[in-house]
Amino acid sequence: MTSATYTATLPANAGWFSRAEAWLDRKGKGAWIAAMVLGFVFFWPVGLALLFYMIWSKKMFSTSCRKSFKSSGFSTMKSSGNSAFDAYKADTLRRLQEEQANFEDFLKRLRDAKDKAEFDQFMDDRASKARTTNAPAEA
Repeated sequence: MTSATYTATLPANAGWFSRAEAWLDRKGKGAWIAAMVLGFVFFWPVGLALLFYMIWSKKMFSTSCRKSFKSSGFSTMKSSGNSAFDAYKADTLRRLQEEQANFEDFLKRLRDAKDKAEFDQFMDDRASKARTTNAPAEA
């Protein structure tokens, strides 16, 4: 479950911090995260201290996280060995990219139209306020 385990024995006079750290190491990364969350819930400085300690001691970024991140890679680009499926997948991905680009263009046009409408409304309101403030002064 975890990549790193604490196997060294503690000295007889180990303090509470060393014993707690060894216990959390034996339980794994989930125990560290649970301790941090409980620290935030009950007394936020304890949770913050645990977060900083986990980052400083590299407990949150052990090799297991790096391996799983690197191994995921770009599996969509790998060939499945079936040329018909690979052609279908490539065509579907190309079509989805086109649809995404078209949708993003549509959203941009929609935002631009909304911005223009808001700006026109602002300018109309400003012009009407200018007319109402200037009209009594001229009369």
